Amino acid sequence: MNFAKNIYKPKSYTKVFSVAMLLMAFLHTRTFAATYTDSSKIVQPKKDSTDKEPQGLNNLFPKETAKPFLTPLNPQAISFVQQYAQKQTKEYEKMKVWGKPYFDMYDNILSQYGIPKELKYLSVIESCLQPGTVSWAGAVGPWQLMDYEGKRYGLRMSGGVDERMDFYKSTHAAAKLIKELYAEFGDWLLVVAAYNGGVGRVKQCIKKANSRDFWDLQYYLPEETRTHVKKYIGTHFIFEGGGGLTTMTAMETEKYKAQLVNQPQVQLTEDEIRNTSTVEIKGRYLSSVLANYLLMDIDQFNKWNPGFDQSLAEGKKYYLRLSKDRAVVFEAKKSEILLQSIRTLLNG
Repeated sequence: MNFAKNIYKPKSYTKVFSVAMLLMAFLHTRTFAATYTDSSKIVQPKKDSTDKEPQGLNNLFPKETAKPFLTPLNPQAISFVQQYAQKQTKEYEKMKVWGKPYFDMYDNILSQYGIPKELKYLSVIESCLQPGTVSWAGAVGPWQLMDYEGKRYGLRMSGGVDERMDFYKSTHAAAKLIKELYAEFGDWLLVVAAYNGGVGRVKQCIKKANSRDFWDLQYYLPEETRTHVKKYIGTHFIFEGGGGLTTMTAMETEKYKAQLVNQPQVQLTEDEIRNTSTVEIKGRYLSSVLANYLLMDIDQFNKWNPGFDQSLAEGKKYYLRLSKDRAVVFEAKKSEILLQSIRTLLNG
């Protein structure tokens, strides 16, 4: 155990890493147009007087938007987060330095599976990034995977080798599990709850509470699982400086996105929230072209996406709502759809 800790968090490595990072930061400031000063604000370079905004057809195409963005915390989480921050902030500030190589790896792998990078904080509360961690229930490694989960995702656990302790391989396994849980629940707080307490337990609590809102069903959950979710929210707050899309319920997320872009709110059933997803877009997409490409009824499209054409015509970004299968098709064909929309506009 001590040997493992010496491998993964040596003091000498931290000093060398810090010096290297300072040197890289200095070089990057001379080559990149913008730098991040913290997780919630992007500092843009001053425009040269000779710079010009793109003209003609260029303004029909989407521009990059800053991600992620911070959100308020649910009032029911504030008291816990305040106490948690008092206990953990000092330790987590140190972890930001010595844990950066692991966080960078997490970011890369999670993004490959379409999972928000902030889910890396689940590993923090599971193991404090210690690969040799073993729970009372037999979960092992930085992501605290059970043996049956390790086997299901192809990890080797024999002959004195347990790949649940391997950062790279276990992160791929954890990402697959997280993606499955999100497909089941469509709510990041319920994903964290199910990661800790199991899918069956969370489904039972949903049924008892007659709600899919974590804040409604939390007291039907075991105390350990309930606290686990709040620890995740608190850890996100410490590392990011606020809440985020993964610290809100699905319903809170929909309302916040609509408010963020001044988008009309849509009254959705829980089934609609669960079986649909949103995609952030910007550019001169046309609802008629998009619905035609996706073989989608235009009335259904307009119901889920009110004010779509008007918002994009005004240069605003929009959270496009589609069924999950059509969202996949849209991601594959969005460039083609955008070009066809622009041709339609130019042809009147």
